[in-house]
Amino acid sequence: MRRTGKTFEMNTRRQSGVMAVEFALIAVVFFTLLLGIIEFGRFMYLWNTVQEVTRNAARAAVVSDFSVASVDRIQRDAIFRSGTSGTVWLPAGSELTNLNVNIQYLNQAQVPASPMPSSPADNLAACMDITRINSCIRFVEVNVCQQDKQDCDPIQYVPMVGLFTIFAIDIPGSSVRMPAESLGLRP
Repeated sequence: MRRTGKTFEMNTRRQSGVMAVEFALIAVVFFTLLLGIIEFGRFMYLWNTVQEVTRNAARAAVVSDFSVASVDRIQRDAIFRSGTSGTVWLPAGSELTNLNVNIQYLNQAQVPASPMPSSPADNLAACMDITRINSCIRFVEVNVCQQDKQDCDPIQYVPMVGLFTIFAIDIPGSSVRMPAESLGLRP
C-alpha cells in the first residue's frame, strides 16, 4: 500500500491538537507537584526557623536588660530584622512577626516575676532579699505564639498558593527556658 501525500496530510490534520491536550494533562500534574514541593519546603523552613527564633531570643534575653526597648530589640533581632521599627515579618514567612515572639521573665517558682524589678541591679537586690523573692528573675522563657491570644496558641501556616489550603496547619510550637544570667547588669 502506497501512501499518497493526501492521506498523510489528513492524518496530520487529525492529530494536530493531540500534543496540546497531552501537554495540558501533564502540565497540571507537574505544576501541582512542583508547587506542592515548594509549599512543603516553605513549611519546613518556618518550622525550623521558629525553633531558631526562640533559641536566639532566649539567649539574648538572659544577657540583656529587660526594659521595653530592650525586649523590642531582642524580638526584632530574633526574626533577623534588627534596626527596624513597627511590626516586621520574618523573611519568606509572613506568618511570623516580632509580635509573635513572647518573652517572659520567671521567678524561682517558674511563674512570671511580680512585680518586675525596675533594673538589673534591682533584680540582684530582689534575689538577695527574702521578702522580694517573687520579684527575683531566675529564668527567661521564650516561645512563639499568636499575638492576639492570652494562651500560647501556635501560629498557623498560611500557604502561598490557594490550591494548598490543606497545608493550613499549626506550626509546631517551640519554647525555650534558660536560667537568667546578667540580665544586662554592668558591674
